[in-house]
Parts: sequence; C-alpha cells; structure tokens
Amino acid sequence: MKGIYVCVCMLAAFCAAAMALPEDCRQVIVGTSDGWNSSHVKLSLLEKGPQGWMMVKGPFPARLGKSGLVWGRGVSSPPAEGPVKKEGDLRSPAGIFELGGVYGTVPVPKKKRSMPYRRITPRDMWVDDPSSPLYNQHFVLKHDPVTPWEFKQQMKLNDYAHSLKLFIRHNAAGDQGHPVAGGGSSIFFHIWRRDGQAPTAGCTAMSEENLRAMIAWLDPSKHPLYVLLPSREYLRLRKAWGLP
Repeated sequence: MKGIYVCVCMLAAFCAAAMALPEDCRQVIVGTSDGWNSSHVKLSLLEKGPQGWMMVKGPFPARLGKSGLVWGRGVSSPPAEGPVKKEGDLRSPAGIFELGGVYGTVPVPKKKRSMPYRRITPRDMWVDDPSSPLYNQHFVLKHDPVTPWEFKQQMKLNDYAHSLKLFIRHNAAGDQGHPVAGGGSSIFFHIWRRDGQAPTAGCTAMSEENLRAMIAWLDPSKHPLYVLLPSREYLRLRKAWGLP
C-alpha cells in the first residue's frame, strides 16, 4: 500500500502545473494531514490581501475519513493512474475543491448574505446511489418520503453532527461534467463526533464553534477554495499550485 501512495505522489508532481489556484481566489481553507492514511488534519483559514496571504484563523484540529485520504475530483484532477476516491472507501478526497452551499436544521447561521443556506426538511435528499442520474446531488421531493430508497437518500435530520454543514464540491455536477458514478458523494464540512474522538466516513469534521466561525468568514465573492493534502504533498506542490 505504501508503494502505491509513493507512486501517486510522483504522479501528482508531474501533473501539478495544471492545477494552480485561480487568480481570483482570495480565501483558502488549507487542510494538511500527517500522511495518506491519517484521519487527523489541521485546518487554517487564509485570506489574500495587498501584502499576500495572511492567516485569519488556525491551525485548529479536525477529522477526516477513517482510512485517511485519496485523490478526489474537483478544481484539481486526480492523477491518470493510482488510487482515486470511491463510494464507501472511508477516505476523504485530496486536492483543490470549490465550496457549495450551507445546509442544516438550525436557524440561519451567521454568514455573508451571498452564501446560500438551505434549512433541510424531511423532503430534502442527497443521493449516494451510483445508479441514479441524481448521484451526488441535492434535490427536494414533491411529497414526504415513502419508499425505502427515498428514506435512504434522505438528508440527516436528527443528527447533531449534521445539523450544520457546508458542501465540499468533490465529484460534483458542473465541475468536470457529470459526477462519476461511484466516485464518492456527500462530502461536507460538518460538526465532529465525540469532541473529535471519532473519524468520519470521508467528510471533514470539526467543532461547532470552528465550523460556525468558518462559515461566517467565507465570502463567495472571494472565490474560496478548500485545499486538502498530506503535509509532504502540500510542500511538494506548493510552488507549482501557487498555494499559500
């Protein structure tokens, strides 16, 4: 397994030049882990001003998928060969990702006016069924769920960890065409479990305090992005990708 990930690192360096941060990106959430198989990550919020990138908050602890990291599909493309995110692999997607809207069961959190917030209902679905044309997409039923499939796709309503979350646009519609079936779905920033003692199934989880602070800081007009990499890969790709 270690040999596979060394190979992936070499491939990442080879294709790095095509993955630089967009010029209009002025906010970045940076996440770095100790390695591909670590479920622990440190997050930092950085903003670009006249003097360059400045730390706004962090680093603070967060949790990743139980099995660590693997390359995902976002602004950056996964290497042509090597491990790539799959549904149910318990790994968080690595790379550079756009951010989507905020979802939850709580009253509207503090946020920029242009940051969308959807207060979810029993009719809100997020599809993790790879055979569905709505895979990895949010949609709202026109009726209360009645079938086993509808209940399975239902967004979580009575789960504190998912009472507030922000979509990470991995394998999302519009990034590189349509989501790749089985390529991983429902990747969010959300509240961690057991005060950070538990890993996730592939999301990035943190304390509610830090999640709320991050959502309040994000400004869609500054094209915020999430950069998630093992520390060694971050240092390797920092110059080529134009990372903070």
